[in-house]
Amino acid sequence: MTEQTHQAASQALSALADRYWAFECHALPLSAVLAGQPLDDAVLFRESAADHQRRDDDAGQLLRLAEQIDAGPLAAQERATLALIRRELAGLRAQHAVDSWQRPWLFPAGPDFTAMFWANSTSVGDVAAAALYVDRLAGLPGYLRDVQSNIEAGHARGYRYPRVVLQSAAANTRGILGAAPEASAWLSPFKRSPAAAQPAVQAQADRALGVVHDALMPALQAWAGYLESLLGRGARESLSCVDGPAGAAYYRTWVRHFTSTTDDADEVHALGLAEVARLEREIESVARDAGHAGNVPGYRAFLASDPQFIAPSRDALRESIEALCKRVDRRIPEFFGLIPRITYGVQSIPDAVSARMPPAYAQPSPADGSAAGIFWISGLPSKAPSYLHPALVVHEAWPGHLMHLALLNEQADLPAFRRYGAVKYTACVEGWALYCEMLGAEMGVYTTPHEHYGRLEMQMWRAVRLVVDTGIHWYGWSREQAMAYMAERLSLSRETIEGEVDRYAALPAQALGYQIGGLKFGELRRRAEAQLGARFKHRDFHAALMSAGAVTLPVLDDLVSDWLQRQLTAEVPHAA
Repeated sequence: MTEQTHQAASQALSALADRYWAFECHALPLSAVLAGQPLDDAVLFRESAADHQRRDDDAGQLLRLAEQIDAGPLAAQERATLALIRRELAGLRAQHAVDSWQRPWLFPAGPDFTAMFWANSTSVGDVAAAALYVDRLAGLPGYLRDVQSNIEAGHARGYRYPRVVLQSAAANTRGILGAAPEASAWLSPFKRSPAAAQPAVQAQADRALGVVHDALMPALQAWAGYLESLLGRGARESLSCVDGPAGAAYYRTWVRHFTSTTDDADEVHALGLAEVARLEREIESVARDAGHAGNVPGYRAFLASDPQFIAPSRDALRESIEALCKRVDRRIPEFFGLIPRITYGVQSIPDAVSARMPPAYAQPSPADGSAAGIFWISGLPSKAPSYLHPALVVHEAWPGHLMHLALLNEQADLPAFRRYGAVKYTACVEGWALYCEMLGAEMGVYTTPHEHYGRLEMQMWRAVRLVVDTGIHWYGWSREQAMAYMAERLSLSRETIEGEVDRYAALPAQALGYQIGGLKFGELRRRAEAQLGARFKHRDFHAALMSAGAVTLPVLDDLVSDWLQRQLTAEVPHAA
């Protein structure tokens, strides 16, 4: 291969990556906004039927261009970029082919939550930014109407939602509506802004309040009413997405998307059963250390019922998490040479939606660094018992999601679509966070047998997802069957288990990426240790993982293999 050949292929790839990012910014404006990309208009969502058709057509044209580029002359990261462009475009087309846009997700991350996430991620540093924010806010009612029209089109084709999903989605929207307009997430960018005291910015805040009161709240009321109307128009009693037109193809499409592998549902289910069996053996050992030898069910019952593990209030829970975060932060430099410039904070999930949300989740900092990331912890202390706290912290905050995604935003050497596209790579992003739960043991984060159980409980939680998600959608499990399987293997409250099962029903295959990704990261760690021996260093290995970016698991494997090869062929200094 000549340098000229490589240069030609590299230039063609770079041009395609730029063109793809421009396509993505236009088709999915929220992606551009969260990436700090300036746009020519105030449109935040393009979700009409015509928008979806145009997106599919454009993706087809770009995919044909991508297939014309020869990967042979490219360097490792360039090959990764080409593979990811092809994968994303093919994925968009596959999702369109099974009419995903006519059966969009409603819970827990429906259009109302997505819009609220945007508001919580936005800062308004000056009058122009404030005015643009309000203009975008004014477009949210139209976004909700477009999504409703798409659902109606799908309804005419026979697509139906499970009853429990519609009930949960409507309840979430009603919870959002429970906040007064001036106290809602929609006004939060002004409350965070140092420029809020400026009269011109305050004028925009007043305009925002008017939009929320006069347009957005009525639109959300209509949205909640629409979801409730679907309950009487043929809502499914079963949970499985396969129980509908082209359901099997729909599920297979999303299994491939979320796992980023070619595994089928039967293989995923079998893997889940094997992982559950492995973790049950490890939990038996921890139960013995905790004084419950031979009685894992009794130990779980103790953890689930003893009040010592439940914070006395939502504020006490948040403060406990904040203190633990700082304890973890102190150990970060020992294990990581790459540390983000941006920081993060801890906030409580609003009480109105906590019951139907997970115990915790991460909201990354905006790409422009204008606001900190947020580690959201449940407003209901019973959903986050203290023995889970260390695993939750290292998973959601540092060195987990908030650190990973912040570092990804700073990787200026990667194409923009890779820097800002982590949400499309669940298995990689969640796999890293699960690896961090394991790494927490090396960092000394877990200090009691109960906390070590919490780490294994979190792993078991992800392992049972492989069984329950495929059980629901591929094998037709009932809600009660799925809940019973989880309750037998986890100390989680019934309320939490209900929310989890309903989430799996609402987001087919989304839960599959976690454990599959975690297993891949563990495999790569073992491979690196075995091949490098005494030359293995945490900081170097973690830098290699971070520099890979958010990718498919096969691409991650290729990039780590390339890094290992370079480490092994590097000149080893001789002793003096």
